[in-house]
Amino acid sequence: MKILIVSPYFEEQGGGVERVAARSGEALAAAGHVCRWAAAVAGPVGGLPRPEHIPLAAWDGLSRITGAPLPFLFPTAFRRLGRAVREADAVIIHDALYLSSIATMIFARAIGRPVVLVQHIGLVTYRNPLLRTAMRIANRLVARPMLRAARRAIFISAAVRDQFGDVAWREPPLLLFNGLEAERFGLPCASRRARIRGELGITDKQSVLLFVGRFVEKKGLSVLRRLAASLPNHHVLLAGAGPIEPRAWQLANIDCIGPVDRDRLADLYAAADALVLPSHGEGYPLVVQEALACGLTVFAGLDSARADPGAAKFIHGIEVTPDNSKVTADRFAAAIRRSSLERNAAASAHALATYSWSTMARSIACELEERP
Repeated sequence: MKILIVSPYFEEQGGGVERVAARSGEALAAAGHVCRWAAAVAGPVGGLPRPEHIPLAAWDGLSRITGAPLPFLFPTAFRRLGRAVREADAVIIHDALYLSSIATMIFARAIGRPVVLVQHIGLVTYRNPLLRTAMRIANRLVARPMLRAARRAIFISAAVRDQFGDVAWREPPLLLFNGLEAERFGLPCASRRARIRGELGITDKQSVLLFVGRFVEKKGLSVLRRLAASLPNHHVLLAGAGPIEPRAWQLANIDCIGPVDRDRLADLYAAADALVLPSHGEGYPLVVQEALACGLTVFAGLDSARADPGAAKFIHGIEVTPDNSKVTADRFAAAIRRSSLERNAAASAHALATYSWSTMARSIACELEERP
């Protein structure tokens, strides 16, 4: 089967959604399907490494201004996207609220291509009231009709699925968790942990808090700033990039190491004692699943903590108040101080037994191959 995958950006430019699109696409290709991937690219496209990429020319100014991923496609991108839909047997769309997603759904419905819509996020309660209102309206007027129009909607989080419980489904939605690379993410041995901490200049006595994600408001960067200031004896590693610059905070216990590849990310999980993700409006971030597989203590917002009911007992779910970073940081700090930050073999066993890219790929392919 020839499958077109559509996401906001490519993995090299994006965040968790794009990582999921990449890993699930690799699993579909390994199962024998021919996968192509269309996503927005702002600027030159010559550096994209894989021939299956279909770059969609876009303007990314709104993303830089708001911190939200909002690529605006140029007319040539719509023509290219329409041609890609015609050449495919089936389509996978990652998240509804993007121009590329909406256009793909219109093209696919017009010519009868089956569509699976993987919805990662629900309502994002931005501090900016205009953005918050726009998100509510968009979910009502765009996301819900998109979810109804898909042959099957797939949610990667029970919490997000429940937010859309009032949708009149064509078929009941599926809850299907993202997968894991078990060969890369697991309990680290003591020697590897010691080696990586030594490379990072971290002593045995230091507790290391790790954040992985885009440096944007939604991910709780203002909370992380206050949290690091309130826990001066904890070493805080920040892996990612974005319009917010943590180096400008001038906090001695913060180490901003920028974007990292998958191998280096596995090293950071081995070196850390806990993952901290004070974000809101999330689905089930892949970094939470990977951290659990590595046995890390996880402190996350309630959206993430409730995404997989089977993993909830392994995650410290903490209420995030988007318009009050101090209160939220105090909650996280109190939870961290109460915790022993020890590796959890049971959490690792749950993650490695539950999350599988091949299982996810088989389930999606099954939905696309079924006749309406």
